[in-house]
Amino acid sequence: MTSVSKWTRRGSRELLATSIFRVDELSLRHPERGDDVPFYVIHSSDWVNVIPVTPAGEVVLIRQYRAGSDSIVLEIPGGMIDPGEEPIVAAARELAEETGYVPASLEPLGIVQPNPAIQDNRCHTFLARGAECRVAQDFDTNEKIEVFTAPLAEIPEMIRDGRIDHSLVVAAFYHLFVTAGVRAEEGLGS
Repeated sequence: MTSVSKWTRRGSRELLATSIFRVDELSLRHPERGDDVPFYVIHSSDWVNVIPVTPAGEVVLIRQYRAGSDSIVLEIPGGMIDPGEEPIVAAARELAEETGYVPASLEPLGIVQPNPAIQDNRCHTFLARGAECRVAQDFDTNEKIEVFTAPLAEIPEMIRDGRIDHSLVVAAFYHLFVTAGVRAEEGLGS
């Protein structure tokens, strides 16, 4: 069995800076060969994902256009954590902005690394219990979102049949169903 070593950073240079991410080229020393190898890393703020569940046991879902896949994608509310903002605060903010829903409570479900091969950020997932539509949506400049609800019991089938195929959304529901032990067919209880 081969052991794995951390590579030594020899240098870096910024290749691109945008309002939402930065791309750097890193020069890393190979631990066995000793040569320097280029790697590219996308630096971004951490993100939040929110699984909002209404008092009736419906999950609040959104549809929006995603340029990367040039498609309309079925998701849960979420977005970037602002500098200095706590993840739970960002979760409540993103939920209200994108859907108009406000939860009775927010509970952390888990954290994943979206793609550690090329990204340095994390995605924090929260369960929003008792979510009710109470405020006006407040979209970011480039957002156009359709909001709808579906029974929690239908989510596993939506993942199986590919209606939900966004990896971070699938990971969020994994945290809900497996890590938190919620059974879709039984709901969240009171």
